[in-house]
Amino acid sequence: MSEGIHAPDAGVQFVVFDCGRVRLTVVGGIWHHWRVTERLHLLLGDDDFLTGRVISAVAEAASTEAGIPVPVTRVRAGDVSEHELAELLSPSLFAEERVVVVEAAADAGKEPAALLTATASSLPEGITLMVVHHGGGRAKSMVPALKKAGAVEHATAAPKWPSDRMAFVRNEFRALGVKVSAEVVEQVVEGVGFELRELAAACAQLVADTGGKVDRDTVRLYYQGRPEVTGFEVADRAVTGDRAGALESLAWALHHGVPRVLLADALAEAVHAIARVRPMGSIDHFAAASELGMPPNRVKNVQAKAKAWDSESIARAVGVVAALNADVKGQAADPDYSLTHAVAAVADLRPDGRRRS
Repeated sequence: MSEGIHAPDAGVQFVVFDCGRVRLTVVGGIWHHWRVTERLHLLLGDDDFLTGRVISAVAEAASTEAGIPVPVTRVRAGDVSEHELAELLSPSLFAEERVVVVEAAADAGKEPAALLTATASSLPEGITLMVVHHGGGRAKSMVPALKKAGAVEHATAAPKWPSDRMAFVRNEFRALGVKVSAEVVEQVVEGVGFELRELAAACAQLVADTGGKVDRDTVRLYYQGRPEVTGFEVADRAVTGDRAGALESLAWALHHGVPRVLLADALAEAVHAIARVRPMGSIDHFAAASELGMPPNRVKNVQAKAKAWDSESIARAVGVVAALNADVKGQAADPDYSLTHAVAAVADLRPDGRRRS
């Protein structure tokens, strides 16, 4: 069973330190140590990025222990029947190792929830069970039951406050072996945005491109002065209705090899920020920042853009970026076309966007 102590500035990052058969992790600001042989894990929170990191680390540990790659099966609690779940959690005839990940466990029906709880108390040999649960829902009683069964706990909820994201960035640099100033951390968060995946990618790119010598001038160069480096200028121009400018910046970004997923995420973040901020009207941006978990300057900037949007256009733009997310992750035959189409569509959806194109 794992134990935890609070780690200074640990933020929400997940870092693994392998010490033989014991692993140390930092999740949600708490140091945890757990033995590689522990087979029951409770992931509290449903942030895809943090959840993915924990699943990867546990699967890697299981594979190392077994000496061969261990398969990972992921199912959603609300989509799997009691019979299907029982089959997944049954012992293998050939004693094969496997990792079973039950996502959205809060949505589990009565029978699957009872089966998970019962199985967790006595896991069959060869099975590592990971349960992803946000803590509430109709199956909220599963959380204390899994804790009682000795589950290793991992905090995988998305950070709520700007300070949490800054702690995340600080620990990303630390995991990469680089110490940066508080000003650099703040500048990365302000320049890149709020998606953890993008923040992690930005930290890795900065370290790789500078040999670890990351300072304020470097961050400013990458995320304020070079449209070929960041997708946020593409997104900013799109949501302000600058169709031609957005497409020109997108062409630069693609030419210089900016990952399509990051470009899609930047566009999605810009659209979702407007969707969150606009219903709050002209509320003071400092008050809104506290409620939204966004820096005041960021709220003020989004408020200025949101004034030009209406509810119908925002809803359609949200649909565009949702479809783009699937396209750039493998569903589209031509992801570059999908990006170009989505950027143009968002710019045109802004009520006065067509007049600016």
